[in-house]
Amino acid sequence: MKKKILTILLAAILSQFVSPACAQSKKDAEAAQRKLQIAEYAIANLYVDSVDETKLVEDAIRGMLEKLDPHSSYSSPKEVKQMNEPLQGNFEGIGIQFNIVEDTLLVIQTVSGGPSEKMGILAGDRIVSVNDSSIAGIKMAREEIVRRLRGPKGTKVLLGVMRPGIADKLSFTITRDKIPLHTIDATYMLRPTIGYIRIGSFGATTHEEFRESLKQLLAQGMQTLVLDLQENGGGYLHAAVEVANELLHNGDLIVYTDGRSARRSEYKATGGGLFTEGKVVVLVDSYTASAAEIVSGAIQDHDRGIIIGRRTFGKGLVQRPLDLPDGSMIRLTIAHYYTPSGRCIQKPYEKGKGKDYAMDVVNRLKSGELMSADSVHFVDSLKYYTLKEHRVVYGGGGIMPDEFVPLDTTKFSHFYRELAAKSILINQNLRWTDSHRKQLKAKYSTFADFREHFEIPQDLINAIIKEGEKQKVVPKDDAELQQTLPYLRRQLKALIARDLWTMNEYFDIINEQSDIVQRALQIIKE
Repeated sequence: MKKKILTILLAAILSQFVSPACAQSKKDAEAAQRKLQIAEYAIANLYVDSVDETKLVEDAIRGMLEKLDPHSSYSSPKEVKQMNEPLQGNFEGIGIQFNIVEDTLLVIQTVSGGPSEKMGILAGDRIVSVNDSSIAGIKMAREEIVRRLRGPKGTKVLLGVMRPGIADKLSFTITRDKIPLHTIDATYMLRPTIGYIRIGSFGATTHEEFRESLKQLLAQGMQTLVLDLQENGGGYLHAAVEVANELLHNGDLIVYTDGRSARRSEYKATGGGLFTEGKVVVLVDSYTASAAEIVSGAIQDHDRGIIIGRRTFGKGLVQRPLDLPDGSMIRLTIAHYYTPSGRCIQKPYEKGKGKDYAMDVVNRLKSGELMSADSVHFVDSLKYYTLKEHRVVYGGGGIMPDEFVPLDTTKFSHFYRELAAKSILINQNLRWTDSHRKQLKAKYSTFADFREHFEIPQDLINAIIKEGEKQKVVPKDDAELQQTLPYLRRQLKALIARDLWTMNEYFDIINEQSDIVQRALQIIKE
């Protein structure tokens, strides 16, 4: 009886899709859809154990997409929200930058003009409770702490705060508000007449931020722009187009997309850019991807500037977001990105082999590509020419820089990498900075004074080495220790500058030891 009922129900499902007038290709597609629906129905109703149908369908979607290209993907409603926040330019919360030290939330900085700053929260404060629930000393996950601090604009949250020098716990009632998320990490004058802008990602506010950064640097006498796109994983296409528009001339093609079903779409500079005549240098590495590669490729193809660094990631696939009724989303690849000369940015891949694709950067390191440009081999059939000076460039796998800078693997010893990986470096630095914040502020009233005169004290180095010994992270010999110390001191000084000021000051210090930045300065000078 049960089998008969199932047969009737399956027949009913099949009948919904029967359409004799359809073309053969449509019939094939409908047959595949029926097959999938029957399989889901059978599992949900006949399988020996109970199943979560929502998860079953999600797993089926993920399984289908995994057999396609590496960038087609499915995101749950929660994942969609988390993914969109950094690109949309704001979230709703209390406005602090923090880190977790010994199971306690330590405020590193408050967002300028944000709700926490307005209510008197200070760098160095420890938030120990949220709405009378303790968050300190109980090993609460960082994600859970963030969830408790964030909330809709206009809602209130009660914070319990311990402040150095004050014995009693302080209470602050903070009204949550929209908190801006900046996509530009740093803007400062690298040298007289040489401005520096580092874009971390391309989001909804990037163009506005970029224009403000350009205005700020032009007011300080910038004649050459160093645009740092290292480790920039991309973001919104329109943001990349708008940034490129500030540097290119009216009518210059920035990028075009083309696909089997998606018609060719061209994006051109519309004129009115703030920096269309000065020199441009773009810094890239193997993690520069997608929207960042669009900007790099446009600058290179129009001979507008010089690209310095290492071959970029090679992400040239266009995803179209398809919103599903429950708030989840499919990002389906529908086209390729092409630079103005016609190069396809996308590197080769095999469908369904996402793990191999993800290991590409590691494989570049193993093959020696990151240490020598001679290890990169391009196919003659993928040879293209820049549009003004007719220089040879290649497609089929990222943007190859005009000036290659090898990766210096000697800078990061195994000892240093272990200290960083186990958070020994960052945690000891936070403790030391927190306990010396007042003295540092009093002694160094300006960043220029700090940069010129501050040296990392030996007691901080000793604390890091001692903690490393506790966690069995030790140098193999004195030679490795001596190799580690110069970069360790530079990194610590940059982190302390960040905690006392902003990310501008962090990059001001760390860039003085960046091979790519220093090569850019050398080329500009020459």
